[in-house]
Amino acid sequence: MKIASVIVDIPTQALDTPYSYAVPDEGVGEEGLAAEVGCAVLVSLGGRKAVGYVVALEEAESSLDEGVDLWGNPLSASKLKMIERVLSKPYFDEEGAACAQFLAERYVAPLSSCVRLFTPPGAVPRVVRGRDGRWRLEEPTVGQVDDRWVTRGPAFEGFEPRKNAVKQQAVLEVLAQGDARIAELSQEFGAVDATLKALAAKEVVRIERRRRMRGMESDGAFKPSQAPELTAGQQQALEVIEAARAAGDGRVVVVDGVTGSGKTEVYLQAIERTLAEGRTAMVLVPEISLTPQTVARFRGRFGDAVAVMHSRMSQGERYDQWDFVKSGAARVVVGARSALFTPLANVGLIVIDEEHEGSYKQDSAPRYTTRDVAAWMMKRTGGALVLGSATPSIEALYGAAKDPLWSQVALPERANGRPLPAVEVVDMAAEFSSGSRSMFSGRLTRALQQELSQGHKVVLLLNQRGFAKFLLCRDCGFVPECPHCATSLTYHEEGSKLVCHHCGYHVGAPPTCPECGSPYLKKFGAGTQRVEADLRALLDGMSGVGPQVPIIRMDADTTKAKGAHQALLEEFGAAEAAVLLGTQMIAKGLDFDDVTLVGVINADTQLHLPDYRAGERTFQLIEQVAGRAGRASLPGRVLVQTYEAGDVAIRAAATYDRALFLKSELPKRKALQYPPYVRMANVLVWGKNEDEVAAEAEALHRALEELVHCEVGERWSVLPASPCVLGKLRNTYRWHIVVKAPAGDDISGPLARLFRTRKPHPAVNAAVDVDPVDLL
Repeated sequence: MKIASVIVDIPTQALDTPYSYAVPDEGVGEEGLAAEVGCAVLVSLGGRKAVGYVVALEEAESSLDEGVDLWGNPLSASKLKMIERVLSKPYFDEEGAACAQFLAERYVAPLSSCVRLFTPPGAVPRVVRGRDGRWRLEEPTVGQVDDRWVTRGPAFEGFEPRKNAVKQQAVLEVLAQGDARIAELSQEFGAVDATLKALAAKEVVRIERRRRMRGMESDGAFKPSQAPELTAGQQQALEVIEAARAAGDGRVVVVDGVTGSGKTEVYLQAIERTLAEGRTAMVLVPEISLTPQTVARFRGRFGDAVAVMHSRMSQGERYDQWDFVKSGAARVVVGARSALFTPLANVGLIVIDEEHEGSYKQDSAPRYTTRDVAAWMMKRTGGALVLGSATPSIEALYGAAKDPLWSQVALPERANGRPLPAVEVVDMAAEFSSGSRSMFSGRLTRALQQELSQGHKVVLLLNQRGFAKFLLCRDCGFVPECPHCATSLTYHEEGSKLVCHHCGYHVGAPPTCPECGSPYLKKFGAGTQRVEADLRALLDGMSGVGPQVPIIRMDADTTKAKGAHQALLEEFGAAEAAVLLGTQMIAKGLDFDDVTLVGVINADTQLHLPDYRAGERTFQLIEQVAGRAGRASLPGRVLVQTYEAGDVAIRAAATYDRALFLKSELPKRKALQYPPYVRMANVLVWGKNEDEVAAEAEALHRALEELVHCEVGERWSVLPASPCVLGKLRNTYRWHIVVKAPAGDDISGPLARLFRTRKPHPAVNAAVDVDPVDLL
């Protein structure tokens, strides 16, 4: 008999180790399923049924000699409960199980939440409680799609249907050209089941089921794109990556390349060499950069060997891609952060493009940092990790400077030899003082007319969707707020409504002030809808431009529908002259040769957030969006409108002077004890009752102070418990406690011991965010 270590799929810190179950020798799986590492099983725990995942197997005899299982749990074969049923084939292997354990320890997360990352989307069984109070097994909601097809049978040749058998004749004419899907025959000829049944009985046709991969149509005529000759800088970057791969010890290469420097081509050729050695590769990109253009470049080089995973796909499509990877047919995976956990075997190279992006941090348990997990994976498998960006994060730059296993290679010039576009800062405070009240400065207005009248394209960035940030009563000062979140409601012109961008609450905009009845409600701030309306009026009045120039708006509102992102980009690309107006999603991943002007409507939206990364994010955003201009033969220019023209982040971005920004930023980080000079953990506390949340936060703060005092001493600091910046979200009150430790310390271990032994509050939740990307 074997002993299985099982992680039970109940997300709680109390279940912090796998449980041991006996595996009967006769087996308990259906359809030949056996208990293996990675498979889902049905077990009994505390009087209820539960789904679990096998993370280790061992023979009972050897484990009984030691008296413990692989995880240190005491064993007694006679007392172990049996696995009741094997529910699936393996979802992951021993490496996946080890990674789940690593995630749970490093990010102080429930084991079940960690192992769930490795399971197929929507295709996992679960145990649910019915209305009668009984637990029952619920089968997966997503699975493979098997279409019915018709093929020619052994009696096809020479068969002559009756003259009045019109449907038989029609079906046979189609089959003479090749196999046919029954659904398509039905669409063309109506009900054909009886016709096909009659033909199949005579062995004229055969009916079979074939797997259909959703979203993976291919004509089979793939011809790989030709790899261009590399520039000297690209060649050097490729050689550094190759040296890192050859070392086989998990080295990290920071590819520090300006926009248009050809980083993607370096990735492609590094992947080609990795595949040639029989290994596989993974490319991670931010969700907003996962455009059809990006995917097309990898499929153009590697064809049907590329699997793609991102949130804009349906759950069925994501399942098919996961299964495609699991089958071993995919050799390259391109996707957002969750693609890191697809079952790709023998990975020799992981590329994280735009590594500075905050979207690489998971915002729910386990709150992992993609860069750090990928580095752990590559160290175990002897592969290499590549971090690419035009604006590397301060943590990546620090790692390259301090860690002997990290290296940095620069690509300071564009691959086509074109210069980076000139960036001009427009002081909107001076514009206002001179009497201008428009959101478009005089210089931006003139530039728009000049470029559009010549048939060029323009990109305008505003990092705020909606029509206006808020409404304000000019008589009494009332501002409509969300009843569920501690934030004002955003006015949307379309539908004349107020919307909360945190919880989705919406209500019609009032015609008068609900507090005092005043009709003088003013819209403050400008969202993309407002900018679009004002821009349309501006362009319509321009000679040589007029209403024929389309404005394509890209924000969270216009890209909700499936395929909308791609459709909007295609519309922009097909137009002769056009304006692409959007939020941060347009700052990356766009490559249009005829974009000659980039305008930043307001560069200040992130600058004054109460977040220690505010300056860094502003610097990065301006440089990133500037790179959309002048990428080909046409020269480009960038206009940055700001009320903070003297801010060092804006001045440094305008001159592409990272050293200037770091000279100002790093001393502040060091003095105030922020990363990369320390490690942080943000202990989050939330619940429906404000007083209970505050009391639990204070209790946790006392426990943390005692823990740090006893285990670490004065080297760590615990900041007082306080409400989060967004203190109320979706009817939930939020507090937090920040813990800081020296950069080399294990900040997770002591916190994990506290959270796995503390008695949870029945009405207040608590969680740890290790290495947070913000403290909002």
